[in-house]
Amino acid sequence: MKIIRYLDSQGQTGFAADNRKISGDIFGAFSVTNEPADIHKILAPVVPAALMCIGLNYRQHAAETNAKIPEFPVLFFKAVTAVQNPGDPIRIPTHLRSTEVDHECELAVVIGKPCRNVSRRNALDYVLGYTCANDVSARDWQKKWGGGQWCRAKSFDTFAPLGPCLVTRDEIPDSNTLTIRTLVNGEVRQSSNTGDMIFDVPTLIEFLSGSTTLLPGTVILTGTPSGVGMAKNPPVWLQPGDSVTVEIEKIGALTNPVERE
Repeated sequence: MKIIRYLDSQGQTGFAADNRKISGDIFGAFSVTNEPADIHKILAPVVPAALMCIGLNYRQHAAETNAKIPEFPVLFFKAVTAVQNPGDPIRIPTHLRSTEVDHECELAVVIGKPCRNVSRRNALDYVLGYTCANDVSARDWQKKWGGGQWCRAKSFDTFAPLGPCLVTRDEIPDSNTLTIRTLVNGEVRQSSNTGDMIFDVPTLIEFLSGSTTLLPGTVILTGTPSGVGMAKNPPVWLQPGDSVTVEIEKIGALTNPVERE
């Protein structure tokens, strides 16, 4: 099932599937009604309880950045206020200025029920579904001005586009066989497969839930493949007027324009 979150013509939010309203709680009991959904605008498919992100999780991306393959998943967080809707702009920061804003296509996993100390074997039982994500990154803040931490570089407003829909787990039985790519102004910048992940989705959930409760609505960004702008020679940064699209097999396309703050 492909679930969208939307804004109706009266300014109310709701969930729908196949253009029909969903009744109930998507993190609990819900059903698809026969009532048409009044879809005025598509929103990010969830309001995350947390945004947990994995760095250096594709072998080819580690290679292009001359980074050592990590022994354990590399965890960082993005502020939930960074979430952006499909079609709404990625804004290049001007108040806390950045001139090196980069794209990162990522498969996002949405946790559907409280999850703690789960094994790899049953980790997917806790997944509600999957969506596309763009882990937008200010590389100057990541590399030079962030004090050795990545959160500042990753958490500017609009730096976490999600969407366009949430695809339930039953439609993607194996999340580590999906083609994934980024296009900027129609040009392919990243093109890979989630099979290149160093730590697959069940392993990530086992690791992240260790002695740690993952609440329903937790969104896990699973890392980006090779082809980021930072790795080009010379580097290629996002510019006002660009259009960025993240495409993932079986999910769809998430597109956002780029503008200055």
